[in-house]
Amino acid sequence: MSAINIRRDVSDKFYRYKMPKLISKIEGKGNGIKTAIPNMSDIAKALSRPTAYPTKYFGCELGAQVKCDEKNDRYIVNGAHDAEKLQKALDGFIDKFVLCPSCKNPETDLIITKDEYIYRDCKACGANGPCDMRHKLTTFILKNPPVQPKKGKKSKNGATDSKGMPTPPDTASQGSEEDDETADVAAFMDAEAAAAAALPVKDRDGDDDDWAVDTSADAVAARMKELAVGGAVAKLTEADEEDESDDPLEQFADYILTHADASDEEIQTAARNLDIRSDKACAVLAQVLFNASVLSEKQIPMRAALLGKFSKNEKAQKNLLGGIERLVGVSHKDELMAKVPMILKALYDEDLVDEEVFIAWGDKPSKKFVDRKISKEIREKAEPFLAWLKEADEEDSEEEESD
Repeated sequence: MSAINIRRDVSDKFYRYKMPKLISKIEGKGNGIKTAIPNMSDIAKALSRPTAYPTKYFGCELGAQVKCDEKNDRYIVNGAHDAEKLQKALDGFIDKFVLCPSCKNPETDLIITKDEYIYRDCKACGANGPCDMRHKLTTFILKNPPVQPKKGKKSKNGATDSKGMPTPPDTASQGSEEDDETADVAAFMDAEAAAAAALPVKDRDGDDDDWAVDTSADAVAARMKELAVGGAVAKLTEADEEDESDDPLEQFADYILTHADASDEEIQTAARNLDIRSDKACAVLAQVLFNASVLSEKQIPMRAALLGKFSKNEKAQKNLLGGIERLVGVSHKDELMAKVPMILKALYDEDLVDEEVFIAWGDKPSKKFVDRKISKEIREKAEPFLAWLKEADEEDSEEEESD
């Protein structure tokens, strides 16, 4: 197995930090196609990181579901990904979660503080650099913290064994008094450690000087609920997920938000890799692609081609309207509520929603995406458009009868 520099920007062949070159193996076909990484554990060992960390990072960056089977040493990324593409993604993981931000040395350990911040502790230069807590992988790391390295104690002759435990002295020259002194010191240290462990930990919720961003699972869920995307996913996902970062809809939304330059084909590939149905994709797309300037910046015509790939049936079109309801009624109520007729007209002009779907949607408020009160208000605002649509439909019917 060929070895490459951990920092691929370093061309020095004598660079001491090496790792195996990533190997990818594409398996299956069609919707079941996936990519296995046979040497993922060897790479993770070279980086001194749990194997699940870089694997999950691939899922975040590529918008794909991943599977980590540590028992069978099998690590899977959904979709077809060549080795070079995964290697480039691995470079990003190394830069964000392995290299010291000060000296760029990979000899670091991940340290999680009591405030749930992740730092890279460099054993080479002694620097303590924070990781980017905005990255989605940090949520997984906080829930699955790394095992902190144990520091071995030196024996009196300065040697330690392979497990970090002290080796016995080479000779028996030390007297009983020195042995007793060592025992006393050890007993004192054990007593101090026990006393420290018994000290109460200050409750973070009651800390008056709480300046840090709370990244706990509950706090993240609360913040996401306030956002349109998070609310939509909460409405669309019926089953509770053990790990929010594994929610395909959350990953899909996060992929689009963090890859603003992604092409329509790449977004479609992300949806396929995450096994997201077209109807659920429509509800997410309506919220992450559009904002308060949806009309002034003509955002609907700009993304019509992409939306058209997903909104090919009645269920998908209803979910697209549901996403618009959340965009208007939750995210930008003050700016967009009065503009509902024009937003719906833009969808109609781009043939993204059929007339029958519009009329059926307008006849009955629903609490699937927003509160029933907001849903009713949106339909009341949409009445001019719906009335125009019905009149046009009636005129067309009369013309057909006359013909």
